[in-house]
Amino acid sequence: MNNSVTNTARLLGAGLRALLVLTLVTGVIYPLVITGVAQGLFNNKANGSEIKAEGKVVGSSLIGQQGYSLDYFQPRPANGLGENSVNTQYKLILSGATNRSGDNPELIKWVKEAQAEVVKDNSTADYKVKPSDVPADAVTSSGSGLDPDISPAYADLQVHRVAERNGLSVAHVEKLVADHTEGRTLGFIGEPRVNVLELNIALKELVAKS
Repeated sequence: MNNSVTNTARLLGAGLRALLVLTLVTGVIYPLVITGVAQGLFNNKANGSEIKAEGKVVGSSLIGQQGYSLDYFQPRPANGLGENSVNTQYKLILSGATNRSGDNPELIKWVKEAQAEVVKDNSTADYKVKPSDVPADAVTSSGSGLDPDISPAYADLQVHRVAERNGLSVAHVEKLVADHTEGRTLGFIGEPRVNVLELNIALKELVAKS
């Protein structure tokens, strides 16, 4: 009987010590080390890839924004976005795809309407956009609806409109797009892209200088 109680107490003691050690290592030391490494080596990424303008955070380079006026470059459509309708105390944006198949009549209607709008918005007195000029990312949303980037082709398509509305030369705006075009990651992953928020911040600064 005494041996049984002693063994049980010993096992409980060993288990408690293991619990305390593992809690300290995995719950305190490991998170602190990883957080320290992330803050020291990847500070910007660890803090949400924040983008600042005029001394304040205006967004993240990882999350697309909607609602730009036609004075600025437009992002991809966001048909997959919605509002939180469960807890209406918080108007959270919910990301997601449209879940429509390629031959879905509703999706086809959205794409045709978006294409016509892109043609209309980006045609100027001396630059006419044809429907065949409109790239796919100008009329379709990403899987999350929050893609922060557009293709260089879509950015180039908007250059004449942006230049006209801001009183800038086309050459200046084309250079702005070129300066903010990123190549494929590691030279072979993904596609060339332009971050819309970063481009629009640079555009605003250029307009202020001119």
